Amino acid sequence: MLSIIIPAYNEEKRIRETLQSYIDFFRIQKVKVKILVVINKTTDDTPKIAQEFSDKYDEIAFINLERGGKGYALTEGFKLALNTESESIGFVDADMATRPEDFFKLVKMLESNNNIDGVIAARWRKDSIIKNKNSIVRKLYSNIFNLLVRWLLFLDYSDTQCGAKVFKREAIEKVTPLLGIAQWAFDIDMLIKLKNNGFNIVETSTVWEDKAGSRLSNRAPIIMLISVIRLRLYYSPFRFIIWIYEKLPEKLKIHHQP
Repeated sequence: MLSIIIPAYNEEKRIRETLQSYIDFFRIQKVKVKILVVINKTTDDTPKIAQEFSDKYDEIAFINLERGGKGYALTEGFKLALNTESESIGFVDADMATRPEDFFKLVKMLESNNNIDGVIAARWRKDSIIKNKNSIVRKLYSNIFNLLVRWLLFLDYSDTQCGAKVFKREAIEKVTPLLGIAQWAFDIDMLIKLKNNGFNIVETSTVWEDKAGSRLSNRAPIIMLISVIRLRLYYSPFRFIIWIYEKLPEKLKIHHQP
């Protein structure tokens, strides 16, 4: 069985189409799937829509978390998926920037190769297709972020932040108890922990459609930089600096919406 986690923060305008498309596609493919919608600190009607689909389809379940943050939502989603019989566990964004047929390509690649433990989609590979292309500024942010990840954290991926990834159950079982850093750094921290535990995670090209309503905060570049530096410190002898930062008054810290 395949578990697909969909973190959802104020997605009432987009998640209905995503859930219907994914459920229809995997039924046609006759793939046993469990779609887990993890709602994180939403203020709109996303829970109502998730309840509607959960009542209608046995393949869909959801939880509504009081805490926010994509990282926290995914960690809780992993815990739920591990309570199922899923052999593969992945996640995808709620806006359907990754279509179900393109997500399924990741799954098939994972299941057809015993030597890999996870497959992540990469938007910036030469053979990837990006529809409704990002603005020059947004693409520049992404490129800088990925360069920092390569230089400071030694992760040889061109796109750690793409919201389409799938892993074998054993990999998720091993790293879920170790996860704790959320927000921008979650995907990176997860990939580092997978690497450090000997799992082989590969990236592949994808088809990506940048959806309307996906916003990048003006403070995003600063937050991205701090996230990478924080992780670099975390995996260094200077980890105590993070402890000092956590002790600072909240007004001195940089925050953003999940």
